[in-house]
Amino acid sequence: MNPNLKEKIIKLKKEKSAVILAHNYQEPDVQDIADFVGDSLDLSRKAKNIDASVIVFCGVKFMAETAKILSPEKKVLLPVITAGCPLADMVSPEDLINFKKEHPDWWIVSYVNTNADVKAVSDICCTSANAVSVIKKIPADKILFVPDKNLGSFVKSQIKDKEIKLWDGYCSVHVKINATLLKQVKELHPEAKVLVHPECEQEVIALADEVLSTNGMVKYVKNSNAKEFIIGTEEGIIHRLKKENPDKVFYTPGSNPVCTDMKKIHLQDVYNALVDEKFEISLPDEILNKAREPIEKMLSLS
Repeated sequence: MNPNLKEKIIKLKKEKSAVILAHNYQEPDVQDIADFVGDSLDLSRKAKNIDASVIVFCGVKFMAETAKILSPEKKVLLPVITAGCPLADMVSPEDLINFKKEHPDWWIVSYVNTNADVKAVSDICCTSANAVSVIKKIPADKILFVPDKNLGSFVKSQIKDKEIKLWDGYCSVHVKINATLLKQVKELHPEAKVLVHPECEQEVIALADEVLSTNGMVKYVKNSNAKEFIIGTEEGIIHRLKKENPDKVFYTPGSNPVCTDMKKIHLQDVYNALVDEKFEISLPDEILNKAREPIEKMLSLS
């Protein structure tokens, strides 16, 4: 980390009453400068409850939008405006409006990895950490789960008493985690616990000791007596795991799963965002108000 740049960011942050939030997949330098590092659910809560005038959100666009939805009075900045999520773009509000017309008695459950306009036409949101518990609790037996079919398949495997349709979306990073390669890594490290994200495909999930969100992985590793772990998610989280557990060893699942959008934000971008107060997330009032309800429902249930 550039010490001068770090000092400048800390100084600016105080001057502007700003807080820096970083997702677990961010670059190590960005994680290290952040006030809070976490997953979507964790950062959603932080965005809502944090005492700051400005939120610098180091993640992808839908995450910064969620922060704005929950804190409309705050200025939310996304340091690189092109940091998006291909998974989020796989479903549109028009798709869901049309589905509702044909299936008025179905609930639409939107993974938080969706754009604000999709959340605005959804009944409730969920994260990878709380998807199963949220869907178990909602008063609906017929559910359309969007947009990640792999997370949706995992949810279906845990909930047998509800009818769940899956949207045909996927995370391009997690589907690259290969079951054959994972088996080879397991053979090399037979004592290692295998932790995978539920956005992985089912043959990968079948090889896991635990299926967890990124924050779930952080908590599991901290509390585990095991000393070796194979981490089946975007490689950025390994920096945090090593930092918090220096006595433990971590392996990637036979490949190096990288989200290029998550890696667009660098320390210089964080500094530029604070200097120029860019790029500010702005959403129409109608979207802000409509999208807040399904997120608040999620938070109340989780």
